[in-house]
Amino acid sequence: MKSDITEYNFPQDLKSMTLSEMQLLSYSIRDFLISKVSVTGGHLASNLGVVELTIALHKMFDSPEDKIIWDVGHQAYIHKILTGRAGDFDTLRQLDGLSGFPKSKESPHDVYDTGHSSVSISAAAGLAAARDIKGEDHEVIAVIGDGSLTGGMAYEGLNNIAGSKSKVIVILNDNGMSISPNTGGISRHLGNLRTSKGYLDVKKFIKRRISAIPSIGKSLVNGLADFKNDIKYSILDDGGVLFEELGFTYFGPVDGHDIKELTDVMRKAKSLDEPVLIHVITKKGKGYINAEKAPGKFHGIGPFDPTTGSVIGKSDAKTFSSLMGDFLMEKAKKDDRIVAITAAMCEATGLHKFSREYPNRFFDVGIAEEHAVSFAAGLAKGGMKPVVCIYSSFLQRSYDQILEDVCMQKLPVVFAIDRAGCVGADGETHHGMFDLSYLSTIPNMTVLTPKDGNQLRSMLDYALKIDQPVAIRYPRGTAEYDNNIMSTFSGKNQRLLTGKKVDIWACGKMAGCGKATAEILKQRGIAAGLVDVATVKPLDLSPLSDVNKAPAVIATIEDNSIAGGFGRQMASAMAGKKTKVINFAWPDDFVPQGTFEELTDRYGLTPEKIAERICDYLEK
Repeated sequence: MKSDITEYNFPQDLKSMTLSEMQLLSYSIRDFLISKVSVTGGHLASNLGVVELTIALHKMFDSPEDKIIWDVGHQAYIHKILTGRAGDFDTLRQLDGLSGFPKSKESPHDVYDTGHSSVSISAAAGLAAARDIKGEDHEVIAVIGDGSLTGGMAYEGLNNIAGSKSKVIVILNDNGMSISPNTGGISRHLGNLRTSKGYLDVKKFIKRRISAIPSIGKSLVNGLADFKNDIKYSILDDGGVLFEELGFTYFGPVDGHDIKELTDVMRKAKSLDEPVLIHVITKKGKGYINAEKAPGKFHGIGPFDPTTGSVIGKSDAKTFSSLMGDFLMEKAKKDDRIVAITAAMCEATGLHKFSREYPNRFFDVGIAEEHAVSFAAGLAKGGMKPVVCIYSSFLQRSYDQILEDVCMQKLPVVFAIDRAGCVGADGETHHGMFDLSYLSTIPNMTVLTPKDGNQLRSMLDYALKIDQPVAIRYPRGTAEYDNNIMSTFSGKNQRLLTGKKVDIWACGKMAGCGKATAEILKQRGIAAGLVDVATVKPLDLSPLSDVNKAPAVIATIEDNSIAGGFGRQMASAMAGKKTKVINFAWPDDFVPQGTFEELTDRYGLTPEKIAERICDYLEK
């Protein structure tokens, strides 16, 4: 055994390791992960839980020839270590550094880019179909968690594989805990499976005993389908019935921390020429006591003290998410029609207090964003006032439901859109840079962008009163808030400064950037106006009536993609007029990981760079 993980030539060195060496390797990997993630931050608990599973995968399969797809992907750190990237972990989740998710541009071992849940099985089905069409011979393995299995897309994929009978190995990593506790019938079924006897062993035993009956044994085995079903349903405490009925050969439950058991069952799975599901039981946070005690805290964590588990530099300041939860509690006390909905993100979206105080009016639908929106539409039809709290990047999945089920019927559903805009280290798959664009295309939708906590509060009041669909999008992180200020929101944009040649229109939290830009321009002798764009849709141009003369330049600033965003709407509205519109937004591209400060600097969204570009235009 080598003293340093980075000294190995993975995955080749793993192939020759003995069982005891692999067990020692698992300890070394956990120590390595804790030391690195404590500095960079990242998804720790989920990775600690799949150490042995990942070792077994790379022992038994030949990546990248064999295709391993990680659902969501935040548990792929060990996979990266075992495919030669341990030396890059000092740059984990940093600008131009190692991604926290599988990235095909990063390594040929990352065969499919993932970042959202429930997609791995469908992707595996496609890769297997491509293999079969081309007559190739390699394995396709999808690794999916029990939380992701609550997403309906996972069952679409399972059904497709079963129908085609294509060889795909699905590994269900069952740790009994997603980001929030799993809910629904599937979760209860998996709970039963965790305590059941191994279905496959029992099935083989019965088949063996019946076959041994003289003269009639083999015919009984061939003709007892009904008996087989009776056995499955009545004797085996459900076992793998669900997956067997979907057309998969079921192995499990298997101890996900026993490398020998894992490699043995993977060997059996490889020998079969049919769809296989391996049900693996793991412990989130395994091997690090702080993460084992609080796996939710260590799901995604910033830099921390590895000895105590305490987050370094954690602020007590209120976030937009926590404020939304508090404000919703206030409203619910006064109106028993208000209900809250989340998609497996109860605490992250600030709804944990609401869930305890109003359990009958709180609904965690699991990783099922499409269902969450249609469910909310049904609640609204039934006379309730639903508030749907979902991350911006996950709400994308529900575009059809927002359009068809909510907006077409003009139902009073409030969308509390968390993590809108740049989210930093999670990168492309998690940036919420498209909601202003796609929501603004839908009739009957009102889109609001608060600049601070006080405006968030007044916008929620407004949204719950106007009896139509409203989206309130707000960023990740802390929010300025003064509990002593009780403001109201009229639905209009507000002029903050009056200028001459230049008018800056800043959306939501970018109001601070707009103010700083105006100050820089003032120092250069340019009096710039400033408008707080609180309402993106419907487009409110009323602040232009507050000035005597139309400005030569309107500069729009938003934490959204430039394609179809507020700036483009403003440019369209001003088409044919003398006023020039300059848009400052994220590019029409997928923005990589990095801090907000690093990325705004790279893409020219700092006050200094915005002011410089405005000055350049005025000098032309």
